[in-house]
Amino acid sequence: MSLARCLIRPFAGLRPRPADAAAVLAPPYDVLSSAEARQAVVGKPLSFLHVSKAEIDLPVDIDPHSPAVYARSAENFRRMIDAGILRRDPRPCYYAYRLVMNEHVQTGLVAVASVAAYDSNRIRKHEFTRPDKEDDRVHQIEALNAQTGPVLLAHPDSSDAERLLALVTENDAVADVTADDGIRHTLWAIDAPAWIARIGEIFNAMPNLYIADGHHRSAAASRVAAARRGRSGAGDSAEYFLSVIFPASQVQIMDYNRVVRDLGGLSEAAFLTAVGDRYAIRPSVVPVRPMNSGVCGMYLGGRWYELTIRPDLLQASDPVRRLDVSTLAEQILAPLLGIEDLRRDTRIDFVGGMRGLSELERRVDSGEMAVAFAMYPTQMSDLMAVADAGQVMPPKSTWFEPKLADGLVSHLLDPAPG
Repeated sequence: MSLARCLIRPFAGLRPRPADAAAVLAPPYDVLSSAEARQAVVGKPLSFLHVSKAEIDLPVDIDPHSPAVYARSAENFRRMIDAGILRRDPRPCYYAYRLVMNEHVQTGLVAVASVAAYDSNRIRKHEFTRPDKEDDRVHQIEALNAQTGPVLLAHPDSSDAERLLALVTENDAVADVTADDGIRHTLWAIDAPAWIARIGEIFNAMPNLYIADGHHRSAAASRVAAARRGRSGAGDSAEYFLSVIFPASQVQIMDYNRVVRDLGGLSEAAFLTAVGDRYAIRPSVVPVRPMNSGVCGMYLGGRWYELTIRPDLLQASDPVRRLDVSTLAEQILAPLLGIEDLRRDTRIDFVGGMRGLSELERRVDSGEMAVAFAMYPTQMSDLMAVADAGQVMPPKSTWFEPKLADGLVSHLLDPAPG
């Protein structure tokens, strides 16, 4: 199959030997600060954080984007391979990957996804990327000559794909780890030729895949592929990037809430009146967790309110403007609070749903913030509609849980051309 038509292919994954899987598995590189990562690896010499955040092994004041950090990352990575802690499978495989968080279960396919499909928008995006974050991932890939942080992709629901993975997961797992946060990560290798062929048939026939989480990793992979393309000895492994692909209906997006430092010069009473021009307001004696679109919770002055947008203000035909985070920005944040740029305005902050509504109360009650908004989670159908329209989501629209682990399986590239 040509690169233009190929969405995915198998690869010889680099995995921890079973006895070391629990010690190696680590949170994604971008969910911990350097200080948090230093604390997390105390007593854990095999943690993959020594590869993904190698500044933890260097002086505290070092720039995390220093060449010395990427060099140490490569050194730590090579040491784990040389010691046999990480081992490459002898032949190309696919892998099934199951995440379990409380009652939520999602099972997906680990594969390498086509850069050509990404570049042509068959693997679709919904988010702008930042050049500095892309640069960081490019430097990391080049230093290791490997992709170690998987991109989270979603595929349109397919009963054929789900049935096949259900069969695979009846076999013995090659890794089964419950992480410190209680999330269970289980991996199965798929190396039977007939199953590999059938997976290729099912997934390569899909019209599109969608990036859920990992825009900077996929953009960096595209840049590395472009830089290596056509150079002698480059091979074609860089034409694919490490991915885990889940059915869209299984991907869990949690609320991504907003807190604002002040009321833009308005009193609480005046602010409530202005909000009431746009939303129906109902006081609540309990925290408000919205259960449907068009509704958000507001915590102000020690009280919760349920806000329901006026129907005539909904922008139902626009895939971006109909999002609840867009409605809040258009109806409250910009006109009432003067917050136009969610990326740069220091008066607003964002709180992932894993922290709970009590975190919103804490930040307002402490005096740090003046008002908090509890949002209805963006739905995967909304994300896919935005991507299909070639548009981008507002900043901080999605918070995916559970997170994929780093170190469970990595994608080694061909030797870099000289």
